[in-house]
Amino acid sequence: MSAVEVDLQGAVEDAAAHLYVWALKDIPQDLRDALAAARDRETSVPGQRVLNTIVKNVAIADEQNNLVCQDTGIAVYTCRVGEHFPLHPARIYAALKHGTERATVEHPLRSNAVHTITRENTGPNTGHRLPIVHWEFIPDWDGLDVKCVPKGSGSENMSFLKMCVPADGVKGIKQFVLESIVGAGGKPCPPGIVGVGIGGSADYAMYLAKEAIARPIGTRNSDPVVAQLEDELFELLNETGIGPMGLGGDVTVLQCHIEHADTHMTLNPVAVNYQCWAARRASAHVSPDGEVEYDREA
Repeated sequence: MSAVEVDLQGAVEDAAAHLYVWALKDIPQDLRDALAAARDRETSVPGQRVLNTIVKNVAIADEQNNLVCQDTGIAVYTCRVGEHFPLHPARIYAALKHGTERATVEHPLRSNAVHTITRENTGPNTGHRLPIVHWEFIPDWDGLDVKCVPKGSGSENMSFLKMCVPADGVKGIKQFVLESIVGAGGKPCPPGIVGVGIGGSADYAMYLAKEAIARPIGTRNSDPVVAQLEDELFELLNETGIGPMGLGGDVTVLQCHIEHADTHMTLNPVAVNYQCWAARRASAHVSPDGEVEYDREA
């Protein structure tokens, strides 16, 4: 590699190390606002106590510069790579992996990564195909955007996929999402964000659901038909009465986001991915000369 590539790879590595810890400590403002609003509109006593505890937890994490949750999760990155960005994706991945390892060792953070069969630890939150990186390639651009979304196991365990058929219609989509969240109950630490992926293929629908949970809370899909479904599901999910931590109440979800893709005429896959109340995310923009700009709210 040239000296420029080495410096750029180092910049991406530094960014990854910072993003992982930053996301775990400092939740974005839209999430803080949503939690405060949820606390204000919750009427059940157990629900109010839970939400007051959550808001207090966030404040203590701020005061002590500490993690908002002990589960440091799996590091999941989404990279938007410009076609003219000078660093090859293989080098970007290596930088993200090394940055994740540095963050885990230097902070230090709990290391969650294990072999999927032996359950033995595989390293400082890295291992075979860890961290997870999703890619999007942008034409006529020379930058790199990196978003880190640490994903805890409590919410990730509450992931669901159904291969609906077109005859199920929108009613079938709503029914599956509602059944999934009711079945999950308090396990994913509600209230959180429900991500729904519709269309594409089985694997892509789940990716879309994961993409949906990483959006700022309350943003709406650019397709008005999908945006309407987001509004309808948000209202229906909060009518379930599951409430904060599954103890009953008015606020079961902070928001429902949907991402979609066109699909085969005989398919309609639907995926649900839950994000707990500590919906952690952090982003950075890396220029081709290695300058890094961090973005709290992206």
